[in-house]
Amino acid sequence: MDEKTEELRDIFEEVTGEETVTEKQEESPGTLAGEDDEAVAERLADVVARMREKYEFATDLSDTEYARVVRGYYEGEDDTDIADALDIDRRDVVRARLDVHLVRDRDRDAPFELKELRRLLNADADLGTSDLAEELDVSASTVRRYRRVVETETQIRSVSARYQAEFEDVLTDAGISHDMTSDIQEDGLQDATEGAEAESDMSL
Repeated sequence: MDEKTEELRDIFEEVTGEETVTEKQEESPGTLAGEDDEAVAERLADVVARMREKYEFATDLSDTEYARVVRGYYEGEDDTDIADALDIDRRDVVRARLDVHLVRDRDRDAPFELKELRRLLNADADLGTSDLAEELDVSASTVRRYRRVVETETQIRSVSARYQAEFEDVLTDAGISHDMTSDIQEDGLQDATEGAEAESDMSL
């Protein structure tokens, strides 16, 4: 139980004089109702399937497993939680998230300015990993990791965060907080837009 939940429980007990809440009261507003799980999973998987037709995915996960990654992301699970639920490696969860345009803040926490990587790629999209690593003074594996993030943000920007909006629509219908998912979408689009502005500046 997190600190906010404990505070709410304390207030409940003070007001009602009761020490328990009903199952309905205790259910998190960010948790999908059990009776809707299958329908929600199918709708999310449909969006994933359309993305798979457009983009090359980096993992062998099924559309249903990708749908579970999406659901976990929007319900506030971290990558380790999602990996445990699917019994897969955490790194596969990260790759899957990026496949479906879901970027976390820490994905952008590079040991260099991402705008510099964007600048280099914008100048020469075919620049090799070793050349980028030398330019940025980092390892090749670090370049590969953050290049994927930059490329994902470029994809998000190119479709105006369409797929994030579709995921949000599905989950909002299922009872996920609209405000929460809107913030996630807007944050991702803002970061991608900033990248576009940087590229635009470089082309002037």
